[in-house]
Amino acid sequence: MQPRAGQRKEDESVRDASEAHGADDAALAAAREAEIAEQRAETRPTLRATVPALEELLYKELPVLDHGFVRVVDYLGDDGAIVQSARVSYGKGTKTVSNDRGLIRYLMRHRHTTPFEMCEIKLHVKLPMFVARQWIRHRTANVNEYSARYSILDHEFYVPASPDLATQSSANRQGRAEALSGAEAEQTLNEITSESDRAYALYTKLLNETAAGDVIDPERLGLARELARMVLPVNYYTQWYWKIDLYNLLHFLSLRADAHAQYEIRAYADVLCDVVAKWVPLVWEAFEDYRMTGANISGPGLEALKEMLDEATLADQEKLDELRKRSGMSPREFRELMATLGRGS
Repeated sequence: MQPRAGQRKEDESVRDASEAHGADDAALAAAREAEIAEQRAETRPTLRATVPALEELLYKELPVLDHGFVRVVDYLGDDGAIVQSARVSYGKGTKTVSNDRGLIRYLMRHRHTTPFEMCEIKLHVKLPMFVARQWIRHRTANVNEYSARYSILDHEFYVPASPDLATQSSANRQGRAEALSGAEAEQTLNEITSESDRAYALYTKLLNETAAGDVIDPERLGLARELARMVLPVNYYTQWYWKIDLYNLLHFLSLRADAHAQYEIRAYADVLCDVVAKWVPLVWEAFEDYRMTGANISGPGLEALKEMLDEATLADQEKLDELRKRSGMSPREFRELMATLGRGS
């Protein structure tokens, strides 16, 4: 059976959209690279605190997923700003780095959060719409998103890599199970790509306008941008500027860099973890120890742990000292742990 004329025309539009997709990618990449080179070429003298490792990242695109990125646009403060705020003093004074490290760890350990709010970072993020909808649940940031009412969206959409295609978990309603494979995986990827291209072909048809602003058919008026966008699936990319203080960024990472988070948003969180580690290394060390690899224990759980403690070890000071050294904890932190467990003075 021969395809209908309308169907042939639609298929041609999809093919045209798919071919244009590759050209759009190259043009967008070249434009962004030129913008980044221009921004990095312009330097300004400053008296404020700077972090060389983060300065090296400024404006650069840190790739995420297939078309996404995270870009550091600006930042305020460093490890020293947190210490300064906690001490309510001016300058670094006579305190050493080891003193600063101990204070930051104390603040993190005891959840004294206000000093961490003294640091801020502004990011340019390009992400799939469905990831953005998860991300925006963190309501403690300032956000300005690309407007599809004002501009035409780029022909860029997210297609998972084969290992990330998985079945629905039977044990977790918001999780994945085993990965698809073989012909089923290939067919799924082809269908996602085909339907995403088809949606963009319809989008531009409704607009009667190309991404470059050229009219497609002079005989038609075209639909308003705020209406035409509704046919695009949520795997299309959006962009925003996202500004947040360090305390709330750490909270975001504690949830989204967790193994239980959806893979796609976790990919962004992992990149942000590297950014934070370069920006405030002392804070990141404490955050890893007390939040990322630490654990909260309930009251009943703590009582059970106390009963499991080895009395012989607790009675042997040398064993306790050796245990503290192996753990890497400071004497003060170890005393606090013993007090929490109801042991020692």
